[in-house]
Amino acid sequence: MGEQRVSVVKSKDEMQQFVKSLLDDVKALEYMIENDWFESNVTRIGAEQEMVLVDQKTFKPACINIEALKLMPEWPWVETELAKFNLEINLDPREFKGGALRDMEDEASEKLKKIEGVVNKLGATIVLTGILPTLRKYDMEMSNLTPNQRYYALMEAINQQLEGNTYELNMVGIDELLLTHDSPLLEAVNTSFQVHLQVAPSQFVNMYNLSQALAAPVMALAANSPIVFGRRLWHESRIAMFQQALDTRTSHSHMRERSPRVNFGRQWLDKSILEIYREDIVRFRVLLSGDVHEDALALISDGKVPKLRSLQVHNSTVYRWNRPCYGVSENGKPHLRIENRILPSGPTVLDEMANAAFWLGCMVQMHADQGDIRDKIGFEDVSDNFSKAAKFGVDTKFTWMHDRKISAVDLAIEELIPRARKGLEMQGINPDDISRYLDVIEERAKDHMNGARWSLRSYTKLKKETTEDEALTVLTYAMSVNEKSGIPGHKWKSPELADLKEYRPSGLKVSEFMTTDLFTVQKDDIIDLVVDMMDWRKIRYTPVEDKSGKLVGLITLRIVLRHMLKKRGQLKGEEGDVVTVKDIMNSNPLTIGPNATIHEAMSIMRKNMIGCLPVIQNGELIGIITEMDFLKISGRLIDRLEN
Repeated sequence: MGEQRVSVVKSKDEMQQFVKSLLDDVKALEYMIENDWFESNVTRIGAEQEMVLVDQKTFKPACINIEALKLMPEWPWVETELAKFNLEINLDPREFKGGALRDMEDEASEKLKKIEGVVNKLGATIVLTGILPTLRKYDMEMSNLTPNQRYYALMEAINQQLEGNTYELNMVGIDELLLTHDSPLLEAVNTSFQVHLQVAPSQFVNMYNLSQALAAPVMALAANSPIVFGRRLWHESRIAMFQQALDTRTSHSHMRERSPRVNFGRQWLDKSILEIYREDIVRFRVLLSGDVHEDALALISDGKVPKLRSLQVHNSTVYRWNRPCYGVSENGKPHLRIENRILPSGPTVLDEMANAAFWLGCMVQMHADQGDIRDKIGFEDVSDNFSKAAKFGVDTKFTWMHDRKISAVDLAIEELIPRARKGLEMQGINPDDISRYLDVIEERAKDHMNGARWSLRSYTKLKKETTEDEALTVLTYAMSVNEKSGIPGHKWKSPELADLKEYRPSGLKVSEFMTTDLFTVQKDDIIDLVVDMMDWRKIRYTPVEDKSGKLVGLITLRIVLRHMLKKRGQLKGEEGDVVTVKDIMNSNPLTIGPNATIHEAMSIMRKNMIGCLPVIQNGELIGIITEMDFLKISGRLIDRLEN
């Protein structure tokens, strides 16, 4: 998460001071580049591994990261992330040669194993996934923000930039997700495996542009984030979720362009890394100030290498999918890196390292073979490819170099995997390791199967057999078990309900099992419409709402039957005026809120001998629960007992 010693800018003077320091950092960076201060004779790689902590029994998020860290005080390589159910480990930078990839895999596996042993003592386990299927919207409330100065400051600063009243999510895949949220903590749904590649300043422009071109095809094969809050959305939903979670913009009647802080970029890099830093300074207002001050120009004058702390702070609040990074190596020399942020966490460590090897190998070979790719493919096509890959994953069709139309699978098999193999050979990577990782990518392509497609297929199958919550729980359980087996994700078997021996729905909230696909009427609708709706849709309860979505009544099958019997008893010609919904509806039905528990809902329904409860939030109708919902849950529990 970058420099931890930060705070919200509180005054005009503090803002001016920080901006002056920020501009000085850019001048210092420019001086160091022009005067060849940078390390350029070695290539190193590194990575950051994010993970989700889940309860071992419910497979819902386990908000225990602070408690877990207290049990591992001597491990400086593990740290918190934004939400209490996340942790992150930093993998050691190592020279990109020989056994570097396998060493990185072994290091990640060993550190995850150590953390697993600790969180097991707290009743939790680790899941590697881009977005945890069992995450619920209320898990993203501010109470689950990790208590850390940087995170508090970041949330406050982003909220200060919000133009509207809420953050808005709008995504369409197989299903649709339309909702608002009250804080940028929604960003914490995303977990990734971030790969760093050290690049010489003289090569940075070409290498960065190449990383932009490769983002789409690499992501298409690596996609592993298709399910958000029970909705089947994009194959790599992290891309939209991250941008929209931190998007402080709102709609206007004009067409003025404003860039989101999470972005892919707007054009090719032309001459220097400085273009990116300068653009981010002019486009995005300062959010945070560093609490540790440094005079970069004075250090330069003394021949000392600065940390560029102000630039580091600002860079950490602008989220490019390929992010430029400045650092100082252990030998005291500055260096530049490209941080690849597009890769999701999971499905296994082997899968993550295969993704990294695929990207790194292509970067090396194509830099040597293609050089400047800007005359071979337009940035507009690269940007469009990125969006399509996020939406469709391995099913994507790209516009590739020289306007070639090609599928993600064919591009990988025919061109990119051979290039990656050659690139890893050029770096002197062990031949067995090259096969170990790139064989995984090739098998994914040939099987047309990656983490996203496995999750979508599995969840769709499970959802037809049981409730949404149980389907998500079984899916997450299968991810946890398979990840620890080490078998790459494209070889995983489809999960069965019986795989999870014990399912516990008792802690469910109303929002997790209510029906949200509602058929409603308004007060002035005729009863004949209600009768036909109930018949056609096989429903027993019809909420009545006004034009703004507020609940104003309820029509039940019992009410309709009473009306029909009364009507049948009338003499011909005595029907009178047309009967409307408001004439017979229950205008004061019992309701329940989305955060109530399943026990509370059952108690209200039993006590009052009713068959349904409309679910209300701030007066607005958002769902309904009926006896059929409880029957589905109890039926599944009986099935489990029988089995």
